Amino acid sequence: MGTEDIEIESRNLNLWYGSAQALKDVSIPIEKNRVTALIGPSGCGKSTFIRCINRMNDLIKGCRITGKVLFEGRDVYEKDVDVVVLRKRIGMVFQKPNPFPMSIYDNIAYGPRIHGTQAKRELDEVVEDSLKAAALWDEVGGILDKPALDLSGGQQQRLCIARTLAVKPDVILFDEPCSALDPISTARIEDLINVLKHDYTIIIVTHNMQQAARVSDHTAFFLLGEMIEFGETKQIFERPVEKSTENYITGRFG
Repeated sequence: MGTEDIEIESRNLNLWYGSAQALKDVSIPIEKNRVTALIGPSGCGKSTFIRCINRMNDLIKGCRITGKVLFEGRDVYEKDVDVVVLRKRIGMVFQKPNPFPMSIYDNIAYGPRIHGTQAKRELDEVVEDSLKAAALWDEVGGILDKPALDLSGGQQQRLCIARTLAVKPDVILFDEPCSALDPISTARIEDLINVLKHDYTIIIVTHNMQQAARVSDHTAFFLLGEMIEFGETKQIFERPVEKSTENYITGRFG
């Protein structure tokens, strides 16, 4: 992995919620146009880590951070970083689908409108392109005025992915995007991730070992706030260096 391939890098990242330390000295390089999976037991710091990348933890009272998170070589925690622009460039898809209580069309058009796109023709194009990229256009192209909340769970999650794509991010953070979905919807999201990585850098938090093995190029194993092991997914799953990584992957704990 050459330095020119690194899009995001954490360096000695520590995070505290009040007096409780949730991340301990985490250093990870995230390669451009690759999928990096974060695995580990519940409460080990995976979601906390990805929320540092687009500064979602800023919203939590009593949260304190030391170390660096570099995005394209610049620390996102520098004083003059525009957090709105940062979150536009680093999009996020959450565990539970969270469509807005409005039409399918307006869900997708919401972000572009906020960022200044008002022309109907442009918005129509963005909505269609985003839904196509999220593999949803064929299912909803004819019912764009219908409420997004009427869609199935799997469709809602792909709608949330389309909504994220609509503002043209560089990076997409997925926080357990399939944990609330059935196996067929999960397979669709995984197929989608494999396609999206050609245009985006992707980080996915998952509890599903098989999913991490299927979709990711690199894997980081977290335990009790520490990043225990990081490497190519094949190596992590077949020849882990650390005993605790092996124990977790083989189901001996977690």
